[in-house]
Amino acid sequence: MKIDFNKNGDGLVPAIVQDANTKNVLMLGYMNQEAYDKTLQTKNVTFYSRSKQRLWTKGEESGNFLNLVDIKNDCDKDTLLISVNPVGPTCHTGSDTCWNEKNEQSFGFLSELENVIKNRKENQNDEKSYVASLFRKGINKVAQKVGEEAVEVVIEAKDDNEELFLNESADLLFHYLILLQAKGYTLNNIVEVLKSRS
Repeated sequence: MKIDFNKNGDGLVPAIVQDANTKNVLMLGYMNQEAYDKTLQTKNVTFYSRSKQRLWTKGEESGNFLNLVDIKNDCDKDTLLISVNPVGPTCHTGSDTCWNEKNEQSFGFLSELENVIKNRKENQNDEKSYVASLFRKGINKVAQKVGEEAVEVVIEAKDDNEELFLNESADLLFHYLILLQAKGYTLNNIVEVLKSRS
């Protein structure tokens, strides 16, 4: 891999560190040729510390290493994207990331929806909430709704009305997320099962 360490005149390139599993950005560091070579050799991400003016392996003091998975170079050959499996928190403050965020698997909008459903489960007294009313009716009613929606998806799949098919599919997914919460599980649990099968 050709890396342009001399583009900025200081022999350094930015190195963006990303969790290989969650795809969350954990931190930004800088590498020179020596840090890059050491990273490849040891499989622990090593940076060039501009403040200490020396090589610095993340975790050398804390034990919170960044185990190398992959390194990619950008289109200009002057920025690295480093995929890692982190051991413990990444930030020196003890946070998972240097932006003080949790390094959790996220499914974007589906994760937000899952959190709303979880909140409705925890606050079932909300008389205006359809989701809270399902939780109040119990697991049998929630499971029944998933079954009803699944049948409707199958029926619409056999027809040519894309709008109805997509709407019924959305209803099925929505009620399935409710069922997962009712059983005490999340999308992450399902993803782990799928990963174990691959």
